[in-house]
Amino acid sequence: MAECGRKALSLLEAARSRYESLQISDDVFGESGDDSSDNPFYSTSGDSDSDNYIAEVAGGGGSGRIGAGPPGSLSRSQAEEEGWTETLQDVTVPPFKETYGPAQKMPVTATALDFFQLFVPDNCIQNMVTQTNMYAKKFQERFGSDEGWRPVTAQEMKAFLGFVTSTSVHRCESVLSIWSSGFFSNRSIALKMSQARFEKILKYFHIVAFRPSQGSNQGLYKIQPFLDSLQQSFSYTFRPSQTQVLHEPLIDEDPVFITTCTERELRKRKKRKFSLWVRQCTSTGFICQISVHLKEGTDALATLKNKPQLHSLVAKQLCQNISGKNSIIFTGPSITSLSLFTEFSKQDIYCCGLLSTRKSDCTGLPLNMLVCGSTPAQRGQSRVMMKGSMSLISWYNKGHFRFLTNSYSPTKQGIIIKRKSGEIPCPLAVEAFAAHLSYICKYDDKYSKYFIFHKPNKTWQQVFWLSISIAINNAYILYKMSDAYTVKRYSRAQFGERLVRELLDLDDCSPTQ
Repeated sequence: MAECGRKALSLLEAARSRYESLQISDDVFGESGDDSSDNPFYSTSGDSDSDNYIAEVAGGGGSGRIGAGPPGSLSRSQAEEEGWTETLQDVTVPPFKETYGPAQKMPVTATALDFFQLFVPDNCIQNMVTQTNMYAKKFQERFGSDEGWRPVTAQEMKAFLGFVTSTSVHRCESVLSIWSSGFFSNRSIALKMSQARFEKILKYFHIVAFRPSQGSNQGLYKIQPFLDSLQQSFSYTFRPSQTQVLHEPLIDEDPVFITTCTERELRKRKKRKFSLWVRQCTSTGFICQISVHLKEGTDALATLKNKPQLHSLVAKQLCQNISGKNSIIFTGPSITSLSLFTEFSKQDIYCCGLLSTRKSDCTGLPLNMLVCGSTPAQRGQSRVMMKGSMSLISWYNKGHFRFLTNSYSPTKQGIIIKRKSGEIPCPLAVEAFAAHLSYICKYDDKYSKYFIFHKPNKTWQQVFWLSISIAINNAYILYKMSDAYTVKRYSRAQFGERLVRELLDLDDCSPTQ
């Protein structure tokens, strides 16, 4: 038994250590061993041989010969005809046309609930009350009366949200653990509502009770009005900085928690039937916009990841509100492409993206920049080709890393600072990518503090609780940037605790049945 305990503890410590080291300036550029996740920004090594096209040496003449290459890539002569050149020129991004930060000033007395209700206001909660009661009535008309049910109130709905939100603060696997006598029980909040009443509300809980006659996203009709409202509130309450990133955030359980699960427990977990993309401010971690897509079929995840056109569509949706502002967008390999970046540049949106010969759309890119040469490269060595203001960079650091950008001048140099290796020279675009994306990795670690551990079977409910998690984290970011923080200075955990108590209105702890 003791040996099993030590083994579990070592796994937990290893997972925590690995998770805490997820910084782009380390992991993307080949310092930290094996890949830590499927997130493209967490890649820890350069393109493997299977992901690269190796330059072959032709017999006899000794001249280099390059194979077919990625689909759409150009031969040297084609690239020259298309305007790609090794002659570099300076690139300057026009000044940012916005100020960033909170769009409204919150009073110094603002509470955790006040910040949360910037995104989930009373009218939104009242709608949940109305729709839940409508669904319960219709359900009972069809399947028989439920004598234990009575219409839910707005106060009960807030408490319901508070109970589920508490799973993010206390890390309990099931919300029903609150009323148990086990390790995850929480008698201090269990008194606010009986378990039987909570389960009744959970049974009938709805955002949209009935299918609309028409709509653009029928698969998400039960959650779409809430997502639309949430999206508007994100836009109204915060203005992002010039630098932003498009990516899929970590939306599964805390990696530390997953590491301690048994194989049987992991097999019981159903795979998500949706993917979620975000546009996120790299200066604060505030998620400015979300985009949810349902997966089609059991193997749809692999299919979607190999569809550049889908990722391009997602990127356009996420950036539709920032045209004309001279924003700089960072992207991972599945989004990065010459055609998308060119289209964005016409809208005064500038880009810097990591390329992969397996995951990226390489159409229109010079093949000689996408291959590994037969001569070993030196660490920090780079090659650059330009087409207009667009630069294609190949940089070596224990592997080849390729970037496409029109937001950083190829004539300017930067450095990557390593704890063990010291300074490694690189183009300025590489340093900028590492610096801005490192914050997102740190944000993922902080954001995981608000993962709601309630895992319903219905996809729309999974999306709902995930979006609530995002709203809570955005609320804390606004709190940290407000005058209210100078008074109470709540930590992330304390803010979550306060929010749960305020949702439950724990000043009055008389239980309801």
